[in-house]
Amino acid sequence: MIPATPLPDFRSPAFLRAHIEDTLSFYLPRAIDPSGGLFHFLRDDGSVYDAHTRHLVSSTRYVVTLGMAVRRGLGGPAARQALQQAFDFLPVHRRPDTGGYAWLIDWRDGQARVLDATNHAYGLAFVLLAHAHAHMAGVAGAHAGIAQTFELLERRFWEPQHGLYADEATADWQVRPYRGQNANMHLCEALLAAHDATQEPRYLDRAALLAEHITVRQAALADGLVWEHYKADWTVDWDYNKDDKTNIFRPWGFQPGHLTEWTKLLLQLNERRPDAALVERARHFFDTAMHKAWDGEHGGLYYGFAPDGSICDSDKYFWVQAESLAAAARLATVTGEPRYWAAYEHLWAYSWRHFVDHEHGAWWRILSADNRKYSDEKSPAGKVDYHTMGACHDVLDVLK
Repeated sequence: MIPATPLPDFRSPAFLRAHIEDTLSFYLPRAIDPSGGLFHFLRDDGSVYDAHTRHLVSSTRYVVTLGMAVRRGLGGPAARQALQQAFDFLPVHRRPDTGGYAWLIDWRDGQARVLDATNHAYGLAFVLLAHAHAHMAGVAGAHAGIAQTFELLERRFWEPQHGLYADEATADWQVRPYRGQNANMHLCEALLAAHDATQEPRYLDRAALLAEHITVRQAALADGLVWEHYKADWTVDWDYNKDDKTNIFRPWGFQPGHLTEWTKLLLQLNERRPDAALVERARHFFDTAMHKAWDGEHGGLYYGFAPDGSICDSDKYFWVQAESLAAAARLATVTGEPRYWAAYEHLWAYSWRHFVDHEHGAWWRILSADNRKYSDEKSPAGKVDYHTMGACHDVLDVLK
């Protein structure tokens, strides 16, 4: 279904608020599980196709998106109720014997069975982010979880000799050799939120350190860009997952969406501690992503490009477009350059035509290079439209 033209005013706060409301209405109230938490697997029409599997990333991201909505006065009483229910479900993932958080659980009849007890720094990043946003939204008991999660990360994943977090550990905390930038990027995001929630300098200090080490030191090993995968000593692993397109958390290749996410995070750091070098690095990442990955024929940003600059994954992912439009708005504001507002408009117009479901709400997840849908699974584990609603909130913050 192609929306009517002319296109809406994508820079209008009223449009952005309405789009958040429309997206929320896809999830609420149909995603609320009367037995606890929210459903994680929804088809295009909102029907639930797996009522029992719960993924830590979805459980935490629901708290984040609902917390943001409640703080902005969106979603009405249903959002406040769903936020409380989502927050109350987080302890179901927590394993009292180890202090870790189960990556996957089966939830039925009010009982949880652990399906995957692996501990992921990426998962804990969202546990930290969830507690920060819940606290800022006024949820009782959320504040204590900020420091508790930070200290768990400190004890189990922090590597002071590298100034970065390790990535993955077994259920009993045996750290595995893989190292990745993605967990550190989302930890930077979570630490910025923890600082906003508490005003404690240690969280901002750590966020700035992660940004410096990933976007300067590690980037220097990979042509000045952010590579995804590293060995235990933080040397580049150029071959990790090279033949596996299916790993959504550890894709091979340079990720345009992660370059633009770092753009956003660097500019958020610059807001809190102004530094011209942060702005220039942000500009470099964004400009590179748009230059290397924009599809001049069908529109939108491709998913990945190889070290030689060729497109290694030509699919279009919803989150790449959303994060990039938020980054463009931030760059436009901080630099005053009209070309970034032009990029913002291009990204929104493409997404409005091809990704937004104007019938049921929310965004499709993945499209082919020529913008065809692969399946009717709109919101499988991990999605919950955290990126799309988050981008709208981010732009609203910029427009203030």
